[in-house]
Amino acid sequence: MDLDSFFVSVERLQDSRLNGIPVIIGGTSERGVVAACSYEARSYGIASAMSMKTARRLCPEAVVIKGNSLAYSKQSKIVTEIAKENLPVVEKTSIDEFYADLTGMDKFFGSLKVASDLRQKIIKESGLPISFGLSVNKTVSKVATGEAKPNNEIFVKSGFERYFLSPLSVRKIPMVGPKTYQALRGLGIQTIGTLQKMPMSALLTVFGKNGQVIWEKARGIDQTPVCETTERKSISTERTFGQDTMDLNKVTGILMAMIENLAFQLRRGGKLASCISVKIRYADFHTQNKQASIHYTHSDSILIKKGKELLNQILSRRMRIRLIGVSLSGLIEGGRQYYLFDSCSKDEKLCDAMDKIRNTYGDRCVVRASGLDSHTIGRENPFDGDCPPLLANRKK
Repeated sequence: MDLDSFFVSVERLQDSRLNGIPVIIGGTSERGVVAACSYEARSYGIASAMSMKTARRLCPEAVVIKGNSLAYSKQSKIVTEIAKENLPVVEKTSIDEFYADLTGMDKFFGSLKVASDLRQKIIKESGLPISFGLSVNKTVSKVATGEAKPNNEIFVKSGFERYFLSPLSVRKIPMVGPKTYQALRGLGIQTIGTLQKMPMSALLTVFGKNGQVIWEKARGIDQTPVCETTERKSISTERTFGQDTMDLNKVTGILMAMIENLAFQLRRGGKLASCISVKIRYADFHTQNKQASIHYTHSDSILIKKGKELLNQILSRRMRIRLIGVSLSGLIEGGRQYYLFDSCSKDEKLCDAMDKIRNTYGDRCVVRASGLDSHTIGRENPFDGDCPPLLANRKK
């Protein structure tokens, strides 16, 4: 199952004026990257991972939205809960994509009916469009889901997997990226049907052990089981500057704002982190990073203090900085942690107050003054007036 244009669909739930027009979600500067786009925007040639500068050139009239991770997470959770309540085994592979094992259900209800009824329930209760592909394995189901979009379903009966895959482009095969696709095209292979006729030995010669996997997937062979979703072990974010900078106050402020947002995500998910990593990339693309272990925590103040220490340790070159990133890892389930001689009541009360505001108005609606300039609140479109006001806690 795959939620169609998920980020865009969530934005349209919140603002119906976005319906039917080109919408792009991602970094709003020219150095930003497209994270998602509507089908209307795709008709102009816009795609995920494209630079925002190129996307704007292809479709100047598109509405560009920075996005709201809190809203996306909430909607994903709604769909996840619906799926888990109605299906025996659900594997969540991303914020908008799921696998489900319906083995045995056809004896009582019919697998297609179960899947179709679930899809309608998700659409009704979440308001989001969703597509699915039903088959005997993950590979064929994933390809079928892609062919079913937008907002539809495809059932590939057992024994018809090769017939279904045959006319499709080899780029439709999961794990076939741009380089593998070009290599296959170099061999004169454009459709999966052509690939099905090739001996496995030929693919092994060109692609090594991956050749067998490609050969099996092209024939609709996949024994990978559907497994219950595993817990996420890390969260991260990074920021590419609109222009390379040597302003260390700006860099530090953005780092603090990013850590603050990640800490909020930890608290919202009931998680604690035991490791923090900071990364910078210079104008010449040379990258440096450093990490440190910490007591399990989700405290803004503890994480920000350690993050600033790591940043100072890796700032070793007098050169403009292009990118800064931070990662929190070693995540476990857990609540607040207090340590001997620590006095965390003030920080905890501050976090509680800020979290309540964020949960009501969005995860970027209130920030510390130190990170104020690093936050772009709202949307870069004609509807800016609907955004909540910016609230800031200014320390004396």
